Amino acid sequence: MKLFVSEGNPHCLKVLAALEVAGLQCDVQFVNHEEKPVPFLSRPCLPALLLPNGQHLFSPNAICRYMFEVSGQECSEACDQWLEWEATELQPDLLQALHLAVLQGKESEATQVLAGPLSYLDQSLTKGTSPFLTGDVLSLADLVVCAALHPILSAPSLASGEPKSVRVWFDRVAASQSCVSASHKVLQGKGLQAMKSFMQRQPAPQSGQCRGGTQPCNNGPAEEGERVVSQEEMEAAAVTWGKGLNASTAATKRLHPILPQEGKRNILLTSALPYVNNVPHLGNIIGCVLSADVFSRYGRLRGWNVLFVCGTDEYGTATENKAREEGLTPQQICDKYHAIHASIYQWFQIDFDFFGRTTTEKQTEIAQNIFWRLHKNGFLVEDTVEQLRCEKCQRFLADRFVEGTCPHCNYPDARGDQCDKCGRLINAVELKAPHCKVCGQTPVIRSSKHLFLDLPKLEPQLEQWLDKTTSSGDWTANAKQITRSWLRDGLKPRCITRDLRWGTPVPHPDFKEKVFYVWFDAPIGYVSITANYTDKWEQWWKNPNQVELYNFMAKDNVPFHSVVFPCSLLGAQDNYTLVNHLIATEYLNYEDTKFSKSRGVGVFGDMAKDTGIPSDVWRFYLLYVRPEGQDSAFSWADMALKNNSELLNNLGNFINRAAMFVSKFFDGCVPAMELLQEDKKLLALVGWELQQYIQLMDKVKIRDALKHILSISRHGNQYIQVNEPWKKIKGGDAEWQRAGTVTGVSINVACLLSVMLLPYMPAVSRTIRDQLNAPDSCVSAMLRGTGAFTRVLDAGHRIGTVSPLFQKLEVEQIEALKKRFGGQQTPTQNAASPHSAATLPTPAMDVNAGADPEKARQLTQAVAEQGEKVRALKAQKAEKAAITAEVSKLLELKKQLTLAEGKSPEPTPVKGKKK
Repeated sequence: MKLFVSEGNPHCLKVLAALEVAGLQCDVQFVNHEEKPVPFLSRPCLPALLLPNGQHLFSPNAICRYMFEVSGQECSEACDQWLEWEATELQPDLLQALHLAVLQGKESEATQVLAGPLSYLDQSLTKGTSPFLTGDVLSLADLVVCAALHPILSAPSLASGEPKSVRVWFDRVAASQSCVSASHKVLQGKGLQAMKSFMQRQPAPQSGQCRGGTQPCNNGPAEEGERVVSQEEMEAAAVTWGKGLNASTAATKRLHPILPQEGKRNILLTSALPYVNNVPHLGNIIGCVLSADVFSRYGRLRGWNVLFVCGTDEYGTATENKAREEGLTPQQICDKYHAIHASIYQWFQIDFDFFGRTTTEKQTEIAQNIFWRLHKNGFLVEDTVEQLRCEKCQRFLADRFVEGTCPHCNYPDARGDQCDKCGRLINAVELKAPHCKVCGQTPVIRSSKHLFLDLPKLEPQLEQWLDKTTSSGDWTANAKQITRSWLRDGLKPRCITRDLRWGTPVPHPDFKEKVFYVWFDAPIGYVSITANYTDKWEQWWKNPNQVELYNFMAKDNVPFHSVVFPCSLLGAQDNYTLVNHLIATEYLNYEDTKFSKSRGVGVFGDMAKDTGIPSDVWRFYLLYVRPEGQDSAFSWADMALKNNSELLNNLGNFINRAAMFVSKFFDGCVPAMELLQEDKKLLALVGWELQQYIQLMDKVKIRDALKHILSISRHGNQYIQVNEPWKKIKGGDAEWQRAGTVTGVSINVACLLSVMLLPYMPAVSRTIRDQLNAPDSCVSAMLRGTGAFTRVLDAGHRIGTVSPLFQKLEVEQIEALKKRFGGQQTPTQNAASPHSAATLPTPAMDVNAGADPEKARQLTQAVAEQGEKVRALKAQKAEKAAITAEVSKLLELKKQLTLAEGKSPEPTPVKGKKK
């Protein structure tokens, strides 16, 4: 073996350290930064390792791993996770920090850039009891991460701000002979200055720096079209594929009660408790329970120890309102709608570990305990407040019993506690033109004595905690922004009692006629629901060093979970687990308006089942349009489009074709596979998409991750189309073998897709695996560790019965549903809508005299054939002019088809515009 390295190149530190620990005989050759030791690369790429078989490795972490494996040292799953983190999370920030420190002299800014990764490292080190990252002995993970940080943490001017545990760990690893030797060879005692020549040759890191590799992205801007894969990537993908599935990885079964486990990643996952007073609509479902369900299923695929709890929020004015409307008692309303909620979530396949409720003895016990601890610790204050009282109803009006005009933005339908338009909290007496929701009368102002949570007194503790958790955890941008706005405006005491009868009783004798305010009481429901699930609930809720808490919600719930509830737990001073990751969505609208039960606008949970559309299709579309960064809209036209194009023609088409080829051409048994370069290229492309999926899902980017599943099936369809196994199967032995390889690779891609789909479409995932007769172990093994695309279905494996996965949503069906759920309104298309007419074909057909059904059928076939021709040209990387000409033909055929169907031709979408 020959190892090529260069002085001042920080990536060479780790490979030289790994080489010494591995104890391998290797010719080490120092070259300048411009050398190109890898012959098939057009750019310099160091370090690089020339293997005995003539192949090259030029990913630093891959070189390190290879050295360890050759020397007989196995890399654990935890080690693989650290290597992945170093490559995808640490390196981009490190490149930016080095650029600032080495080339610009901005050392203070450099340390700020690394605050997040160092905080994560600190959190991991302080959680464990071992001196090293993966155990009691030095591992490859320690060498790689330490070597990466070495230039920064060894510089006296930069090394003062890191957490103490990181410093202790770094000093321990950096003092090892391997690290000392590697540092001397690469940096030669010059520290950061030794790297100046190397850094000058690197491009300045941009916002959103590439996170796809272990080195700076110095090969220029990416071209449009298919991702280019290197020879090394293809060979590495083929090696990984050849290893096959680890037979020792058995499928794990959930055993209740689920409790935290030593040495595992323990995740306590909650979604905002839905109000029991009404049926949830699609926006409620995607914002909370569905998003949380996807992440919990994914976490189990990753091998994490996950507990997913939720339940109905049953106290407060909303329940009293509903009880009055329906002529029932509040308890009867709770019982009725708790069952409705549970049934809806079951149909949507929301896989709670426990779905409880807040009207329980445990809720009263725990809420009152937290109250008394806050009282004892001096975090409650008394005050007399002015409230609105309805003289006709003879009662004080709690927040949800009064509406009016917002005093801040003049929104006419603001509630007595918060404005849905501007998001500001409101004191009900501040409302303009208030009216009682029960009788409609104008209330009067009266005084009442209440208890307040002293948020200003708790603010220093809150800010200290927020600084740590928002930097080390995954908080969505809107969650951070909303929380910062609260702190920026200054915290004020928050009333935690209400003049109601339906709620958790306040145990203080001076306030025995009152109950707790719902936003003090409701989040405690997470704790009490867990306590109703297991009497060992404190192992989850009073165990912050071993448990990570994820909260899922819509953005209007953020301040209560990031300020009010954490302050309650901090003030209780009882070692409570606080939220580490706060995931908030924006709002999902219905077409171009809001969901409204009273106006019959929109689809509500109990209605979806009656549409005849499977729950998996509902899940898919809601997740496809999940409002992650901005508000989005449910659209019937878009749902039909995505079902028919993405599910039916893309995903379903590929999986069905792959399985049918096995069944039809090879008697139901997976054929033998002999990989050519074209196959290895597909393996590399699929492997890259899988890595993007894992990285995005780890960060709870659920919508974005879904796109990579669909990209894999597009790669698969293109691969089949170009190789034409249905033709080759009729040829000689060589062509028959080629057809077998294409079929065998495709059926394994289909198996991978079944696992990646499981969090999104669990029933479809199960159906695919049943049709493929895939081993259960594939579910528990394929996404563990760093996640790699391996062969699961070996030659000779017999598959099951094949059948189509999806059905087309017809125009007439969609039009009928759109009319059924449109209420009395006639929606107008909003030009700013993401589903406006300029970008989304509507399936509504105004058939005119020019419609020609026979011609439409012929043109449909012509469009399909021309589309296949365009895809084949792209796959073969034909000349751009040739592709453009065929695309023009395709667009013209589509235009003719539109006219033949009696529709108005749509404007051509602007290239690059999101649909």
